[in-house]
Amino acid sequence: MVDNEIYASGITPLNREQLYALDILKDNRVDLVVLTGISGVGKTLLALAAGLAQVDDGYYKRMLVSRPSVPLGEGLGFLPGDINEKLAPWLKPIYDNLEFIFDGQDRTKGLKEFGKLKVEPLQYIRGRSIPKQFFIIDESQNISPKDIKAIITRAGKDTKIVLTGDIQQIDKPYLTKKSNALSYVIDRFKGQDNFAFIKLEKSERSRLAKQAAKLL
Repeated sequence: MVDNEIYASGITPLNREQLYALDILKDNRVDLVVLTGISGVGKTLLALAAGLAQVDDGYYKRMLVSRPSVPLGEGLGFLPGDINEKLAPWLKPIYDNLEFIFDGQDRTKGLKEFGKLKVEPLQYIRGRSIPKQFFIIDESQNISPKDIKAIITRAGKDTKIVLTGDIQQIDKPYLTKKSNALSYVIDRFKGQDNFAFIKLEKSERSRLAKQAAKLL
């Protein structure tokens, strides 16, 4: 446990890497943050906790969360149910983290109804302007450089974008460790004073999760 006073939405950093990450996520001078690392290091959890805290404090009007489900520009296919049921399998990891933050309480429905939280697929982002929002894009290693440019250029005034993902775990066959969105953004934005990149290496999920990430 790290002895510190930095926390967000009840989440306290468990190691120095998480402390630095949460500090950057809460720094409103930084417009674009990239968090990478193996499964279980806390990338998504820290981003969600920081976003919720800053929406609650009024820095942003809403937290927008998305992750690639199918290639951008394509539909969701012929899955049964309405749009929420179609998206459920891809968005479940987001809701699992939110449930952990809320200690098992179902607060997401209320946040959505009051316009404080929105979770949607990336293909809905094109052509929009997104002002004054804390915008998290999870699993960004599965996005192409072309698509991440189309997404980041949607950022309106006072919007912060956080990209999370694991460069070692790419699921799209046409992307590589060098050609995915995370690597591309890190390379192009390095040296910019409103950009931060942190690689988290210490898994805090469990001993087994840490072993699996390293050995499998």
